[in-house]
Amino acid sequence: MEYFQALGLEPKLALNLDDLKKCFYERSRQWHPDKFSRANPSERQRALDMTALINDAFRTLRDPVKRAEYFLKEKGIELSKDAPPELLEEVFELNMAIEESDRPQLESARERFAGILAEIDGQLQRLFESQDLDQIRSLLNRRRYISNLVREADKELNVHVSN
Repeated sequence: MEYFQALGLEPKLALNLDDLKKCFYERSRQWHPDKFSRANPSERQRALDMTALINDAFRTLRDPVKRAEYFLKEKGIELSKDAPPELLEEVFELNMAIEESDRPQLESARERFAGILAEIDGQLQRLFESQDLDQIRSLLNRRRYISNLVREADKELNVHVSN
């Protein structure tokens, strides 16, 4: 769990964001390249590499969804690329609304999907404490797919606004 280690944190899904920021700033000061300006080239490069790693770690771990995806990946658990079967009807309806340029139906679908995303995010937060990786994986698979549907609806709604 390289990102957790880079920030000096225990690898876990439930993180206190204030603690995360504190660790980030401490490690950033520790490895800031200016502190190594007079060091030998390999130490300067190490400081640059650590700074990049610390920044990547912070960007990933501060976002609960990215943190969960990273955590699962590090545990060797891959997310599915297939559509969850329970969403196939929703996808069909969205595609029909897009094909028919049915703005009210697109807006309704977009709102429904955004609501589902909010529900999933709440469920993820609750599951982070238990670290039930199978359920987290299932929710992330669903979330990823629904997020794509929201993006598709947004894209179509924006296209229709500018026309």
